[in-house]
Amino acid sequence: MKPLKPYIGTALLLMIAASGCNNDLTEKIYSEVTEDTYNYSNAYQAMSIGYATMRGLISHTHWYMAQESTADGIVMPANASGWDDGGIYKRMHLHTWNSENPQISSMWNTFYSGVINANRLIDQLSNNKITIPAGVTQEALISEMRTVRAFFYWMICDNFGEAPLITDRSEELPEKTGRKEIYQFIVKELTESIPNLSEERNTLLYARFNKWAAKTLLANVYLNAGIYAGDTKWEECLTQCNDVIASGKYQLETSLSAPFVTENQNSAEIVFAIPFEENLAGGFSAHMFSWHASLKNKVNMLATPWGAGSAKGVPQFINTYDADDQRLKATWMTGPQFAADGVTPLKGSYDQAGKNVVLTNELPDGLYTGEAQGYRMNKFEVKTQAQGSLGNDFPVFRYAQVLMMKAECLLRTGKASDAATVVSQVRARAFATKPAKATVTGADLQKGSSYQYGYVENYKVVDPGNAAAVQYGRMLDELGWEFAWEGFRRRDMIRFGVYTTKSWLSHKPTGAFRAVFPIPQIAINSNPKLKQNPDYN
Repeated sequence: MKPLKPYIGTALLLMIAASGCNNDLTEKIYSEVTEDTYNYSNAYQAMSIGYATMRGLISHTHWYMAQESTADGIVMPANASGWDDGGIYKRMHLHTWNSENPQISSMWNTFYSGVINANRLIDQLSNNKITIPAGVTQEALISEMRTVRAFFYWMICDNFGEAPLITDRSEELPEKTGRKEIYQFIVKELTESIPNLSEERNTLLYARFNKWAAKTLLANVYLNAGIYAGDTKWEECLTQCNDVIASGKYQLETSLSAPFVTENQNSAEIVFAIPFEENLAGGFSAHMFSWHASLKNKVNMLATPWGAGSAKGVPQFINTYDADDQRLKATWMTGPQFAADGVTPLKGSYDQAGKNVVLTNELPDGLYTGEAQGYRMNKFEVKTQAQGSLGNDFPVFRYAQVLMMKAECLLRTGKASDAATVVSQVRARAFATKPAKATVTGADLQKGSSYQYGYVENYKVVDPGNAAAVQYGRMLDELGWEFAWEGFRRRDMIRFGVYTTKSWLSHKPTGAFRAVFPIPQIAINSNPKLKQNPDYN
């Protein structure tokens, strides 16, 4: 059984009396519950809203696909079944999004909902509005909510750069704060909070920030400090990673699929996850926007995927995999597709009606593709009789990433051989049948990327794009192979200097300012103190 999912509700009982004779519509309030009169008897229930807000991040029009479809591994083109939707997905691939793209307003709204909820909970905990359970201190719970708030501010800092920094419940309209200042706030909040967090890893703390999850968050912040604040923090990131490793609380799974199965809450590899449950806590629907409709019969789904599917692999990225790398098939659905009996071919119904569905690694461009073109999501298990929402918990941080952050820091600080040892450790399970291929050297990691960057027309790379070698490009490749479909790629590409400088598929560079998203226009319209991010009209 999965741990209880976070929910919170506040009762407000109103009874309205209306007289049929005099049409008196005055409300008669028999019971009223307000913040001043209500005291939470269950602190964990009260705090759960801070975590429940995170579930909104994982959708095709939100943070999740904004990180993947704007990068070079996944694209969301239109096809005969639809998926143009006014160009909202196309613009993400082309880097021509504007301040009214729904993905951008969805991120902004959820990030700040998380901040506002955390601010309220910190205030309520500090002012004894929430009963503290036995065995835990008020300071520990406040620190946990400060960590949740830091998580959302990390998202804001990473995606929007300059933005309002709100730490209280003031009703005044906020101004923007500089990106470096937001970064410094996040570091301060985490370094002050971490000592008060539990070191335990148990059911009560699952999908909550314990000390090790918070240290992994801080490591991620330090890993990207050069982008956020102009000052690299490789040694500081390395320290946090080493602390998590030394805790002995986590380990690599021997199976590539273990962190991504439906009942993955017991995975020894997951450091921090967003919990989902198909009926009570839905919203994770990667199969619905990636799978072809006929794939319903592959596992006798109770829901039908949306058309021919949209999210699929960029062939230039797929072509970087070693043929013996088991992550290729563990991550991507490829080739002929069959019904649950394993024998009956699944049939197309749009531009190839009646033909067998054979998923191919070919796309004419990133704007419009055939219904069976492009490899699809295979990383997260879609169980037999799956519904529209999956019950797999989404691993925000897993132990493999802690190891790979450590490796990158070692590589960037001149310890390439030590970095290679760590990367080889992560690669080992992906080359179980060819163990010699699991080993990489420090010299390997210092090579450029194997990605053939360039603009594609009619299936061919016709523009070599920026031909300059990517520094530590092989390390970027390693990150791509390990973390595809996990929301890492945009951030990694920015750190390695390729997100706004390289071409891939139909994408061409449109300017360095695209390394952050614009503030949603609706937010600017409602707050005259907000100014749009530079170079966005």
